[in-house]
Amino acid sequence: MPELTLTRISYYPLKSTGGIDTLQAEVEPRGLKDDRRWMLVGADGRFLTAREHPRLLQIHAGFKGQVLTLSAPGMPVLELAEGRPEAGPRLDITVWRDQLSAAAMPASADAWCSEYLGLACRLVYMDEQCERPVDPEFSGSHDRVSFADGFPCLLISQASLDDLNTRTPLAISMRRFRPNLVISGCEAYAEDGWQRLRIGTVEFAAVKPCTRCVLTTVDPDTSEKHPAQEPLRTLGSYRRSERGIAFGMNLIPRGTGVLHVGDSVEIL
Repeated sequence: MPELTLTRISYYPLKSTGGIDTLQAEVEPRGLKDDRRWMLVGADGRFLTAREHPRLLQIHAGFKGQVLTLSAPGMPVLELAEGRPEAGPRLDITVWRDQLSAAAMPASADAWCSEYLGLACRLVYMDEQCERPVDPEFSGSHDRVSFADGFPCLLISQASLDDLNTRTPLAISMRRFRPNLVISGCEAYAEDGWQRLRIGTVEFAAVKPCTRCVLTTVDPDTSEKHPAQEPLRTLGSYRRSERGIAFGMNLIPRGTGVLHVGDSVEIL
């Protein structure tokens, strides 16, 4: 049997914006450290995503030491020393059906994001007070998640993407699917059948295939939607179930630790 290997680690500090590839990442109960811990909300407090606002994909949230930075085409780089506020005002927000209280970021961040998107919005941070349970149908009572759509981590095998690219009329990048972890060495869609796995020293429960949405049809480089709804259209021809069109596997950490690109993967 080929050896399974972790070949890519990515995290997305600000929900629905550009990601960061890294050689190592700390695993926390809510997912990778700093993954989807920041989010934009509208004037009504409801979360904003690139599904409705594709230009979000052109924002890049990064770090300069401990300083949070935001950059986007045509905008000056914004540096936020108070990137992880420990005290201060809070906002009542909504993520899908979840009603939460999140930490408000500085007004300079709100102004920067509002100017770029052309609509009034606020930037919020998930601090320790902001607790969001995972869907109880797939988790334990103590499981928590970040501002990610539903689960702490997303895994996709490289073989699954390679197989998709034999079926689509255009070359599809893994970036379309925004995984945290990419695994090599298995057959295409092998992750569908996994229930528990160990990556390096950290165990994960594989709890639910990831159902895909229209965001996969948006080019992460240009924010333009594919006119024929690819790759969702092709995926729908052979990956559709009663829950939707599946591609990738959602994970919940069953421990903490540090992952490294090159770590071995064991199916338990």
